[in-house]
Amino acid sequence: MRRLARAAAVAAPILALSATGASADQFIRMVSGPSGGSWYPLGAKIMQVMQDNIDGIAASNTSGGGIANVKAVGGGDAEIGWTYAHTAANGFNGNGKFDKAVKDIAYFATLYPSTFQVAVPRDSEITSFEDMKNANISPGKTGWTGTAFAESILQAYGFNFEDIKNNGGTVHYVDYTESVALMKDGHIDVFMAATSMPQASFIELNHSPGLRFIGVPEPKLTEIIKANPGYIRGAITPAAYEGVEQDIPTLGIVTSMIVSKDLPDDLVYQMMSVFWDNHAAFAEVKKTWNEVTLENALNGASVPVHPGAARYYEEKGVRPAS
Repeated sequence: MRRLARAAAVAAPILALSATGASADQFIRMVSGPSGGSWYPLGAKIMQVMQDNIDGIAASNTSGGGIANVKAVGGGDAEIGWTYAHTAANGFNGNGKFDKAVKDIAYFATLYPSTFQVAVPRDSEITSFEDMKNANISPGKTGWTGTAFAESILQAYGFNFEDIKNNGGTVHYVDYTESVALMKDGHIDVFMAATSMPQASFIELNHSPGLRFIGVPEPKLTEIIKANPGYIRGAITPAAYEGVEQDIPTLGIVTSMIVSKDLPDDLVYQMMSVFWDNHAAFAEVKKTWNEVTLENALNGASVPVHPGAARYYEEKGVRPAS
């Protein structure tokens, strides 16, 4: 509870701007994703709906990334966050990009699969990751799961971000909006992101200057997945983007939500009820929400489920896939 009191004190100057926030007993701060992705607008809508339907809370939504969000929720800087199943597991166990275990997190829900998408201008000479050793790339911000995906793939090809820079290329750790601007201006050769599909930034760039997607060949997929438990196979499909004529193999991951384990059980139970009762409202924001189902809400759960969430799921008969 001491962490919650500190969190409320930090959040109060921002959230007290609303009438609801002025009298709130509990602040629920969400960390989602970049403004150009799916997480941010969905997060904003979810927090709005929760504030409208749960008495005594004031809710907010700010941008973030899969790795950074686990640290924020575990460190008391947010109460709920978007991430990926394998990222939550790495954080909880202190593996991968986490130099220490983040134990103050709990599972909230499994959402939908995300796909690692890599694109170059249509007339680019780059045809594979091997051609990126001296390219100008934008893999996402430091702390984003997409950036970790990029590092995993490049490592499998025998080089890394530092090698790219030493070879005369550049690495821009920026968000989707900035990446779009950089590619339109000709300042980057490659745009990478782990996100839902189709994604607005790729659609915009596919319109102008036109894109070509880079896949990960099967032997490399097997190698990368074996080295990174939690990664799954994915594909960029013709249904997602104009000009894609066949499935392009790539990496995938399951999008998840986590909460602070310190949140009261009854509050998390209420959050679960509002979250699932308003499915249609969230689907209006992004069609990808139609892939989110209560039946699959515990599939891939990689850290302990919050007791308040567990009670809700037990009442609904929801169990992890066997």
